[in-house]
Amino acid sequence: MTLRAATSSVDQTRDLGAAVAALSRPGDVLVLAGDLGAGKTAFTQGFGRGLGITERITSPTFTLVHVYDGGRLPVHHLDVYRLEQLSEALDLGLAEMLDEGGVVLIEWGDAITPVLPHDLLEVRLTFGAGDDDRVLTFEPIGAAWVGRGAALEAALQPWGGARC
Repeated sequence: MTLRAATSSVDQTRDLGAAVAALSRPGDVLVLAGDLGAGKTAFTQGFGRGLGITERITSPTFTLVHVYDGGRLPVHHLDVYRLEQLSEALDLGLAEMLDEGGVVLIEWGDAITPVLPHDLLEVRLTFGAGDDDRVLTFEPIGAAWVGRGAALEAALQPWGGARC
């Protein structure tokens, strides 16, 4: 089941991220894919806000990993754009992050899917017609996210969420 939603501003992309966060559980992995500037960090900012994180969420492009505590669940925000080999992704300690009971959001995560758990939510962000328009495609993979498919579809309704 693939779902699609659309936003027309950065704030809407953040709000959509917050709505998805309401469905998150300890150990969840979200793969954020899309071109540079498509809104991966904005989605993560909203996601964090949806979990009650008040700390400012920024792109981990140069540090590779940011951890945000203080919300319903800890958020591990990764950016793997600069990794050159899959083995480098293992060195980031993903297994340990998942064992800690937080949620892991991985920007450019589609580049490392072979080393990721087989239970994740892929969120693909693409540019729409207008400068601030974004189309977000959600692909639940594995039992945990597929089982939340109906709840995810309902959460996406304010942004025209529909199966595609």
